[in-house]
Amino acid sequence: MDIKIFFTIFSTIFLAEIGDKTQLATVLFASDKGIGKPVVFLAASMALMAATAIGVLGGSIISHYVDTKYLHYLAGLGFIVIGVFTIYKA
Repeated sequence: MDIKIFFTIFSTIFLAEIGDKTQLATVLFASDKGIGKPVVFLAASMALMAATAIGVLGGSIISHYVDTKYLHYLAGLGFIVIGVFTIYKA
């Protein structure tokens, strides 16, 4: 395993997830006194793992048909479009 790639992926995903709606929903579930914190942790962790598995599987399949350079361009364009839309709506 390439440790540099591991930490690049880890830090990118970690920073992207901090403060997003998924984390806020987890905070709300954890704040409910009737719900055990281990249950919230386990359920949220499994949901994130399932969503990540779908992303990895989808990326793996798509990469067989589309050059990864174009996927990077598409992802970058997608982030720019979302950013412009967010600024426009603000």
